[in-house]
Amino acid sequence: MTNPRRSRHRIPRVSDELTTSKRRKVLRLAGLGPLSGLLAGYAALTVAELVSAGVRPEAGPVIAVGGAAIDRTPPSVKDWAIRHFGTDDKLVLQLGILAVLTLLAIALGVVAARHRRTGAAGVLLFGLVGALAATGRPDSTSAADALPSVAGAVAGAALLHWLAGHLPQRGRPATARGPVRERDATDTGPAARTDAPAARADAPAARTDAPAARAGEGARPGEDGLRAWDRRGFVIAATAAAAASTGAGALGRSLNAAHGRNAVASRNRIVLPAPASAAAPIPKRAALRVAGVSPFITPNHDFYRVDTALVVPRVDATSWSLRIHGRGVTREMTLSYQDLLRMPLTERDITLTCVSNEVGGPYAGNARWIGVRLADLLTECGVKPPSKGGPADQLVARSVDGMTIGTPVDDVMDGRDALLALGMNGEPLPFAHGFPARMVVPGLYGFVSACKWIKELELTTFDAYDPYWVKRNWARRAPVKTESRIDTPKPFARPEPGPVMVAGVAWAQHRGIDKVEVRVDDEPWREADLAAEDTRDTWRQWSFPWQATPGGHTLTVRATDRTGRTQTQKRTRTIPDGASGWHSVVVTVD
Repeated sequence: MTNPRRSRHRIPRVSDELTTSKRRKVLRLAGLGPLSGLLAGYAALTVAELVSAGVRPEAGPVIAVGGAAIDRTPPSVKDWAIRHFGTDDKLVLQLGILAVLTLLAIALGVVAARHRRTGAAGVLLFGLVGALAATGRPDSTSAADALPSVAGAVAGAALLHWLAGHLPQRGRPATARGPVRERDATDTGPAARTDAPAARADAPAARTDAPAARAGEGARPGEDGLRAWDRRGFVIAATAAAAASTGAGALGRSLNAAHGRNAVASRNRIVLPAPASAAAPIPKRAALRVAGVSPFITPNHDFYRVDTALVVPRVDATSWSLRIHGRGVTREMTLSYQDLLRMPLTERDITLTCVSNEVGGPYAGNARWIGVRLADLLTECGVKPPSKGGPADQLVARSVDGMTIGTPVDDVMDGRDALLALGMNGEPLPFAHGFPARMVVPGLYGFVSACKWIKELELTTFDAYDPYWVKRNWARRAPVKTESRIDTPKPFARPEPGPVMVAGVAWAQHRGIDKVEVRVDDEPWREADLAAEDTRDTWRQWSFPWQATPGGHTLTVRATDRTGRTQTQKRTRTIPDGASGWHSVVVTVD
């Protein structure tokens, strides 16, 4: 009989030790597939970046896929992204794309560890997606835009296939003479006989110099089912791949930077001439001396930027040109940057507002712009506004990045200071704000007027053509709404009891601000003090001295424009033609 006590202490069997060893080995090797996938993905992106330097930077797969994602994102999602991430929304998108590519690279590496060809085919498939995204972009003018994605995918697929060849494969032993064929169930040799005597436990160990174990003769899979793998070869291959990929990426960035340096050099050489029509001096009392209020003139580096360009276009002014054509144009024109500089220039202070600006939001700024009057350019081309019998009621501006923005021709030619701007706050336009030229039309939201990096103006009709944002259900016409904002105190501030200066800005471009009122809690509205007005196309600062009492309070502001219209209390979203409502902040007086 078996002793029950002894059965509790089972002696470990050889098979248990092999199973544990197998598990440990599998765990050690489990990360090699994902690592191979990551290296292949890294190689694909860096090679694509290198090739894009010879095509154009915007053809790179990350930028192309990101642009395609922006184009296909519902307006409500874009609005949410701008509201939560602000001007960092493009960075968040690019990081998201890279994160997804990282996960896909890991997954393909795992697949390739068992099925090399399938993993490599997966890399090629994603390269095809990048190629289609690049050639499908509005700014794509050549099939060559597909080359970066294709070249990167081929490099990544080849590398993944190569690295996977160095990984251990189940049941597929590698030898110097090729794979060793394992016996199948039909073999009839002595080793396959079922009646062969069982191996004796005390049989002598196999000789280490047996022919089957000699170098060059190979070996069948071990007990763990994995063939011996070329560890040294894998390390060398992975290191070489990482180094080569890093070098390709560095060279690609250097070449792309060289292209950008030409554009920078062209901008640095520009000297803006004195305007034929200079802006009037800013009134001394237009800027309040109140801490926390937005400066009357917004510095270039603080001016908001909201657009769809993942990479800021760097256009060489020496090779740039602007074409004007379309319905009602009796004389087509193609103008160089120097042609524009030789024309009479107009300088004006104009406040711009983005349609994505929420009530109380930061996407409004005031700058001094210099450029050519759009009405003069169109008149020279023989264009007449619809109000005077012209056939075109929409001016479509096209950007070098494929953006299209439609502006009512009547608004451009009704006498307001609509400019093809070349300069901003005394210097050539910054690249982020449209260099070499952009449109500035006071009184209209940017999505129907403020095309940056402009290269073409086409006269057409609203019935004949829907620009970028109209195709996404935004309004065709979008005059700026009368709005006001509290800059100080900030939301949830904790001022001390006593005098507190409440201040901010209000705007109603091309109508002007007539009055600003402030309400504390549910008290009656009281009129705020207005700073001096520069022009009706700029915002106005305002201030309100408040005798703060302890406790929680809600401060609310509203403005009235020169037409007598007071901004509405009704809250609306930014879509389709701009947000509305009163701005409020909650503070606690300690």
